[in-house]
Amino acid sequence: MIDFLKVPSPCYLLDEELLDRNLATIDRVRTESGAEIIVALKACAMWRIFPILARHSDGATASSAAEARLVFEEYGRPAHTYAPVYTERDIDEILRYSDHITFNSLSQFDRFGQRALINGLSCGLRINPQYSPVETDLYNPCVPGSRLGVTAEELAAHGGVPEGIEGLHFHVLCESRPEHLRLALEAVERHFGEYLDRIQWLNMGGGHLMTHADYDCDALIALLREFRARHPHLRLILEPGSAFTWRTGYLVSTVEDIVENGGVHTAMLDVSFACHMPDCLEMPYKPAILGAHEPAEGEKRWRMGGTSCLAGDYYGDWAFDHDLKVGERIVFEDMIHYTMVKTTMFNGVHHPAIAVAHRDGRIEIVREFGYEDFKGRMS
Repeated sequence: MIDFLKVPSPCYLLDEELLDRNLATIDRVRTESGAEIIVALKACAMWRIFPILARHSDGATASSAAEARLVFEEYGRPAHTYAPVYTERDIDEILRYSDHITFNSLSQFDRFGQRALINGLSCGLRINPQYSPVETDLYNPCVPGSRLGVTAEELAAHGGVPEGIEGLHFHVLCESRPEHLRLALEAVERHFGEYLDRIQWLNMGGGHLMTHADYDCDALIALLREFRARHPHLRLILEPGSAFTWRTGYLVSTVEDIVENGGVHTAMLDVSFACHMPDCLEMPYKPAILGAHEPAEGEKRWRMGGTSCLAGDYYGDWAFDHDLKVGERIVFEDMIHYTMVKTTMFNGVHHPAIAVAHRDGRIEIVREFGYEDFKGRMS
């Protein structure tokens, strides 16, 4: 049992034992399916745990020069890199720290592909199979007019896969299940099947939430085996982000005030949904809080208020078995993926520390932030 009073507030706290559970699942899928599974830094770039992740993955994927360099320096190997657009400013650094690079468009490959090939990288092209199960448009890469990936029509008009392209990449899932991947692969084979015997690898992107309690890993393994049987020459690559750090930690906060207005009770916290948990507002989704539950009819409801001045920096409602009080800890669950990597210092709000709860019960404060971190991002 973690003593949340032993960490500063606010604080992101990763639990190594929970991480171990996820990595065991990922290792099983890697071993039994024959697919490579690489870590997507865009979900969690907590490089302190890279040595652990490196033992249970086949590499890491980057979306920028900074991420590629972080993979190279802290993961200990070159990155698989994909970005929606590369620039002259960053391309040489990306090539220095990568061994695979995927281009979002044919024109980007025309512009930078030869430079990548001369540097010995394996080049890929992102495709748009025009299928995605994602219902929230903000997260759906296959909406009409999408800027992400090349359609089959565009590729056919170009004369097919350009010389020098060794792989194809699609990313159409988000916290999805094996049945969604099956539909995605059917769309890929339907639209791009004629090219699959001309490439060496197929990257199936992220969104495979294989560490979710309700995820059917047996179905995923069977699906990947079936696809490999049809295309035995292909390296299959999956690059989940959330699956590695799904439900592996917390955001610890403190009630600093209680506000009541119009019958609404708001616990004012020292964290911000806008700054520290942005996906709660963007998706949106309601996070779980330790010790809280969904309010029943007639039960007292509590809204959680963020510390920034944004009027909409709040979420609710939750119910507790007691009235909240100033000084009480509020612990949000599942706050390691898509949190630290998306934080801002809007308003100069106090930035959460980063800590690790080790297997032996020891809590290590990895990093704390202060005024100089805020000042250093300004000019």
